[in-house]
Amino acid sequence: MSNRDDEYYERDSRRSSRNDDRYRDDRRPSRSNDRRYRDDYDDYGDRPARRSEGSSRSHSSSASRSRSYDSRSSASRSSSSRSSSSRPSSSRKSSGSRKKKSNKKAIAILIAEVLIACILVVVAYHVFFKVDVTKVGKVNMNEEKITSSISEQAAANEEMKSYTNIALFGVDSREGALTKNTRSDTIMIASINNETGDIKLCSVYRDTYLNLSNDSYTKCNAAYAEGGPEQAISMLNMNLDMDIEDFITIGFRGLTDVVDALGGVEIEVTDAEIPHLNSYQQTMATELKLNYTPVTSAGRQTLNGLQATAYCRIRYTAGDDFKRAERQRTVLMACLEKAKGMSYSQLETVANNAFNETYTSLDLSEILDLLKNIANYNVIDHGGFPEESMRATGTIGKKGSCVVAVDLASNVKWLHQFLFNDSNYEVSPDVQKYSDKIKSDTSQYLN
Repeated sequence: MSNRDDEYYERDSRRSSRNDDRYRDDRRPSRSNDRRYRDDYDDYGDRPARRSEGSSRSHSSSASRSRSYDSRSSASRSSSSRSSSSRPSSSRKSSGSRKKKSNKKAIAILIAEVLIACILVVVAYHVFFKVDVTKVGKVNMNEEKITSSISEQAAANEEMKSYTNIALFGVDSREGALTKNTRSDTIMIASINNETGDIKLCSVYRDTYLNLSNDSYTKCNAAYAEGGPEQAISMLNMNLDMDIEDFITIGFRGLTDVVDALGGVEIEVTDAEIPHLNSYQQTMATELKLNYTPVTSAGRQTLNGLQATAYCRIRYTAGDDFKRAERQRTVLMACLEKAKGMSYSQLETVANNAFNETYTSLDLSEILDLLKNIANYNVIDHGGFPEESMRATGTIGKKGSCVVAVDLASNVKWLHQFLFNDSNYEVSPDVQKYSDKIKSDTSQYLN
């Protein structure tokens, strides 16, 4: 274990006496007082190590609200962007850049909720001229750090040049701490085909044992707590051979308000989910000072904002946290489809809600580009990482209950096939090194 690991877990061992949000997700719930519905605890603690269950496919949707960010000129951002020969003229341009920003058009901002998922809220271009644009800004990020996290292999990959990849984070912060010091309980990658407008979503399970980008290995959601979106993006790029440069983060109440602004979303609720959904509702209603309406019957029904948020947080049913990630994607898709059918005046309300608690690297001009052609964008597939047949769970010493990519290299090959239809992808030497390290750290703890 490295010195970084020692320092991290010395802090971690004291978390029961601390109030820092980033440590909430590792405490076991006291079932006698329904603490499990207050925060995110280990999903696999006190359970035998086993191959994971539950598939990760399903339709989803989620929403985002925006917060004030640090302003930054687009010129400063362009200086570190990569260019692509196939990129349209409206895209960000710079030497070596492969991103096609113009092809993010039509997805609009709409991303992740604490423990919930991410939602791409889409609105027509001119709606934003009615929105309070002072709510929209741009985060100052260390672009050199982000660029250095992209392997030469990923940067040169021809298949990836046709896609724009955005990281979506949902953080469990009730105090509005969206920049760092809180774990990202939702992590998704949205991959947009620049030619067709097709979108694929992939959840990265929050408890996945990965390199935090600093040679410290633990649950991947700790990267956001330690270094904010910069470190979280670097973690994704380094472990998964990705080329992500942009992100959207949303806090605790974001999804609730956006779903209400959308008029609710249609979701199939099962009998097994009802008691957990209502328990989460009750807890959140107290914390957010809202009234709540219990769900009383199973079946397809319209859920309001609080109900949909509670639905996304359910994990105490068959499938555990893997099923929860699937629920998040289900709500994401439902929100996106609902937004696509709304009038401009209705979308104005949604947009104003979406821009209250969001933290993003996108500047206003990019956001405006994102909102032009919503009807042309469709989520065509979604899944989870690590892939179901190549993952396991186990308690990894002091690091607690983790999801483990049994072979990270094989999982990364699968991910590139899934997102980019690249069946011949070979992982970078660094990914192979991380894969070997993960095997060495975890093999004794897994069945």
